[in-house]
Amino acid sequence: MTITIQLVRHGKTKGNLEKRFIGSKTNEALCVEGIEEIKKLVQEKNYEDSNLIFSSPLRRCVETANLIWRKKEIIIIDNLREIDFGIFENKNHEELNGNEFYQKWIDSNCESKIPNGENLKDFSKRTMDGFSQMILKSKNKNFSAVVHGGTIMAILSFLTGRKFYDFWTENGHGYIFDYIIEENQILNLRKF
Repeated sequence: MTITIQLVRHGKTKGNLEKRFIGSKTNEALCVEGIEEIKKLVQEKNYEDSNLIFSSPLRRCVETANLIWRKKEIIIIDNLREIDFGIFENKNHEELNGNEFYQKWIDSNCESKIPNGENLKDFSKRTMDGFSQMILKSKNKNFSAVVHGGTIMAILSFLTGRKFYDFWTENGHGYIFDYIIEENQILNLRKF
């Protein structure tokens, strides 16, 4: 059975504009610029129509889903939350520059455990648990999910075997692909 899946990164927030590490502990809303960008992308028909919508529980994702697919039910999947940035949460590079824990994390290609947070391996496992929940709940139907940049990178790097950072995407954009459920394989991956 093959289904089509669309993964959308949420719209911009104030923290995104300030280049902060906005993870699972910061539940901020979309900023005005983020709302306007999503509305523009909707008008330009950048998103596939979808009757089945999943979302991270964080406000920025739910707000984005509601802007794109008005009046449709949104199914919340807790494991689709962004990585837990621990002591780096809501800080930016300038504020963390010189912090020994931050430097160790950077030196590990951002894969080591963040103090009071997650490491990339555990985050990816949690995210793939969330992906499996979506597959199960979709009952073999096409679906869309509004999630976080890290969530998209974790899902696609796992499914393709490529590097995590190969799948970075701008706010409001993402990827669409065909997914062969029985083979856990993706085809026709395209960025929008």
